Amino acid sequence: MIGRLNHVAIAVPDLDAAAAVYRDTLGAKVSSPQDEPDNGVTVVFVELDNTKIELLHPLGENSPIEGFLAKNASGGIHHVCYEVEDIIAARDQLKAKGARVLGDGEPKIGAHKKPVLFLHPKDFSGTLVELEQV
Repeated sequence: MIGRLNHVAIAVPDLDAAAAVYRDTLGAKVSSPQDEPDNGVTVVFVELDNTKIELLHPLGENSPIEGFLAKNASGGIHHVCYEVEDIIAARDQLKAKGARVLGDGEPKIGAHKKPVLFLHPKDFSGTLVELEQV
């Protein structure tokens, strides 16, 4: 069902500083910041040969990242994202197997402008999982 790893998302308290570490210290290609108001985040993508790192920073007062950073002041891994060919079929298969889909269960448009769903971390060894249709 799942395809390749699309990205690992890291919540960061200082987006500019985190981007600089990947760009200047590790020599990675780093995108410009991109506001995603529908998702309550500003993102920066770190491009790697085999995947991406998505740096997440809160945008607005009701950002879902704000609570994560309140518990993890220095930041940390927020979620992993796997690609799926058909997000509705994947959702239905997962629900039939007892996995919990967060929110209303309907795909939303993510930062890559593609449909995404999030799966409850308690169902996946404590890891928040994002599925992205490719």
